[in-house]
Amino acid sequence: MKKIVLLLVFKINITSAQAPILKNTWLRFDGNYGFVIPEYQNINYTVQQPIGALEISLFKRTIGKSEWEQIYKYPEYGLTVQLTSLGNKKVLGTETGLFPFVQFYIIRKPKIQFTHQYGLGLGYASKKFDLASNYDAVSIGSHLNIHFNFKLGLRFQLSQSWNVATGLSFTHFSNANMAEPNLGLNLLYGNLGVAHTIGEQEKYIEKEIESHFVKHEFDFIYAAGGKHTRALQSNIFFTSSLSAEYNFHWKRKFHLGIGLDLFYDSSTKVEMAANGYEKYRSLDDFSSGIHFSQEIVYNRFSFILQEGIYVGLENKINHAAIYNRAILRFKLNNHFLMHFSMKSHLHILDYPELGFGYYFLNKKRKNS
Repeated sequence: MKKIVLLLVFKINITSAQAPILKNTWLRFDGNYGFVIPEYQNINYTVQQPIGALEISLFKRTIGKSEWEQIYKYPEYGLTVQLTSLGNKKVLGTETGLFPFVQFYIIRKPKIQFTHQYGLGLGYASKKFDLASNYDAVSIGSHLNIHFNFKLGLRFQLSQSWNVATGLSFTHFSNANMAEPNLGLNLLYGNLGVAHTIGEQEKYIEKEIESHFVKHEFDFIYAAGGKHTRALQSNIFFTSSLSAEYNFHWKRKFHLGIGLDLFYDSSTKVEMAANGYEKYRSLDDFSSGIHFSQEIVYNRFSFILQEGIYVGLENKINHAAIYNRAILRFKLNNHFLMHFSMKSHLHILDYPELGFGYYFLNKKRKNS
């Protein structure tokens, strides 16, 4: 296997090292070994053995062409193909993931680096739940799933062309409540990998970074999505939300916020009937709350975590006091944005939404 990897890298180098598109590009191979986290009781008897995963990744170094690349210590971005066993070939089969990722540095030294990596894409499960032929696979309700990956890694730079890395990796995949059942699977494993250059490597750029501006941002967002119900209905029910937010640009990379939310969930009547509630009103389709947010920013992209409290209109399905949202946001220009969000109640996913919004800024220069 080692000879095959070396031969592949050698051939790629010979044929494409001078191609402009492959400048600052690396090829990485990773092996993973670990276990399925027994979040639900059924996992204890469904999963029969440890899991393994093989990965091939193609990624690029940033070299500091923008100030954001310098601020984040020259992050890397790429694409990974991952093949994972799930501990029971007959019931759970395997999962093939394809996901773009970005990798940041916590510690960056010439010979050793400490990194964290985030990936989000799609996964295909070879086995799924079937009431007649595969009723034990209650964790996987559909072949196509959302695949999330997070890694903490320690990298050792052997030369300008080779490095090895080890660390811990966490993977979650589920169908975002677009099909039932949807318990999903959480995987934790250790990994070991080797990477090699396949293109010309440019030197890092260092230039002066402009002072930070303190900003006050106001957002107005409408989002819409859909969900299956816990009552195992075959229909997809419409969901939507309206949000008004204030965000304080405390740091260039980190913003804090607070906002108001109004949610609409057309599955409420069906869910209430399935749970034995007889009194339903049209107003029960709506719930409202207030949220607090933490936003990590990279240029026009950002990742947001929100923690919300239901205030005013109660959530009649979950009867939960709090809700959460994870959001990937992109600012299209100086006033319009779009985002993808996933609403949940702690670890229980509810539904995904696609949102569009308008925002404006009030700013003043920081004395620093």
